[in-house]
Amino acid sequence: MKLSDFDFDLPLELIAQNPKDKRDKSSLLIAATDGYVNTKFYNIIDYLNQGDLLVFNNSKVIKAKLNLGNKATINLNRKLINIVKPINNRKATNDDIGKFKSIDYWSAFAKPARKLQIGDEFYFDKHKIIITEKFEMGEIKVKFELDNISVFEFLDKYGEMPLPLYIKRPELQKSGNERYQTVYSSVQGSVAAPTAGLHFTNDIMDKLQEKGVQTAFVTLHVGAGTFMPVKTENINEHKMHTEYCSITPETAKIINKAKQEKRRIIVVGTTSLRTLESSYVNGNIRSGEFETDIFITPGFKFQIVDVLLTNFHFPKSTLFMLVCAFAGYKEMHELYKYAIKEKMRFFSYGDATLLYRKA
Repeated sequence: MKLSDFDFDLPLELIAQNPKDKRDKSSLLIAATDGYVNTKFYNIIDYLNQGDLLVFNNSKVIKAKLNLGNKATINLNRKLINIVKPINNRKATNDDIGKFKSIDYWSAFAKPARKLQIGDEFYFDKHKIIITEKFEMGEIKVKFELDNISVFEFLDKYGEMPLPLYIKRPELQKSGNERYQTVYSSVQGSVAAPTAGLHFTNDIMDKLQEKGVQTAFVTLHVGAGTFMPVKTENINEHKMHTEYCSITPETAKIINKAKQEKRRIIVVGTTSLRTLESSYVNGNIRSGEFETDIFITPGFKFQIVDVLLTNFHFPKSTLFMLVCAFAGYKEMHELYKYAIKEKMRFFSYGDATLLYRKA
């Protein structure tokens, strides 16, 4: 299929700049078999059944944007390697707790990359960042040499929230922006929010338990590549970005048992879906840490997921291609036309839709 097959007209005023005053007051569009149901997100409990398994991505957004003086800005993409050693290079003892130098290697995207050279060093108090490699499309490799703190502690102090470019609210980058995190986020590593989960409140999580809806958590750290546009008209020529995933043995057991018992597996967000479908091997979900560059387009055979909860996505994006693959190409174009007509809100702070896998 061609890139233009996934285009549609989206009025700019439908791009949400602010979240609703309460998480669960966003709209929820359900693609029911006999038409659409347009309701509020707090009613999602009514469309879930006892015994359903709801799978969430528990990744937490980090302050991944760094200003390198007046030279450039970098947005971290993903961690490549981490080394921890005593500063004095001798064997560590219990007395060395808190006296370690942390060395992290990350991939990142720089703007403008042309101003950066391999070997450039940037200092933040006692901490240092070194540009070690440069690649195409503004991608670079950076080395963090940090004194007594982890890279996440460093980013909390010196970094900014990497809000999508379409959100024109720079004041949010300086804060932790609690509304750009899910209420259940726990594993630091994403450079963008897994946005389908932003609608959930602690009250809804409690109601899931009360109704007998089982929950499980996987981890996919969203990378900066999620913002990269598809530039090839032949979508098969697009190179998908790579992201880190993790599934615990306990979670894999829960998912495999639900599948064996033919209970519905409902994923919250495309990140959860990509994690599960990437980990399917010989009829089961496998546990462990791994990386995925899975690119889901129409024709993909889904093995695990029955229902997808997701936000509304960009025209010509890999995520719109994914929902077309999951719920039907024609059906998604029609659903998006309806959503636009109803002035539903799009993207990170926008509304949600509940989609059923097309047989």
